[in-house]
Amino acid sequence: MIAEIKRVALVHLERDGSALSLRGVARDMKMVSSAIYRYFPSRDELLTALIIDAYTSLADAADAADGNVDRREAYLARWFSVGHTIRNWALAHPAEYALIYGSPIPGYKAPMDTVPPAARTLIALGRCIAEAEAAGKIREPEAPIAMPPTENAEYAAELRAAAEALGFVEGSQAIEPFLSAATHVYGAVNFEVFGRLNNAIDQRNEWFDRQLRQLAAMVGITPR
Repeated sequence: MIAEIKRVALVHLERDGSALSLRGVARDMKMVSSAIYRYFPSRDELLTALIIDAYTSLADAADAADGNVDRREAYLARWFSVGHTIRNWALAHPAEYALIYGSPIPGYKAPMDTVPPAARTLIALGRCIAEAEAAGKIREPEAPIAMPPTENAEYAAELRAAAEALGFVEGSQAIEPFLSAATHVYGAVNFEVFGRLNNAIDQRNEWFDRQLRQLAAMVGITPR
């Protein structure tokens, strides 16, 4: 029953966006509205369950993509594998992707339960960068890409915390360019999923592949 409620709720999200109501889900399931509250006491609890499921599904796909690259030192191949998997999952699950990376849902505040599953895909995307840096295989980017060290102590502390949370080495120099690259990866996926490439780019595979290649160069991983 829980699985069926989630399935119908996703249909509502795909059709109506964030306008999700338990009564509407119950109506489509031909059940009295009071019955659905035994499974999900509120709309927000149903949304949280859907969000955790979506993050987990995407992260499982990203982890599998990284694991499918046999040569662990093939850092660029791993970057491409995970990056393309994120895109492919988003295109195959547009409603779930919009739920976790689209516009915030009015009146909904995600609980801390969503944080660990949300971090997993970012960790999977960054794992090859973190391991390349630990192995001394990150190439220093050249000007004008190279950035001087920040003079903002609070920002530097945030970068250190992010590096620790995402599995980068202590004192990582790759964490900031990786976070920038990850932001661009999700931005590129958003442009495609939400129709921002319509009437502009039809060769989407080629476009995204070149985005990944440019971002890899920015971070400092190369074919060698």
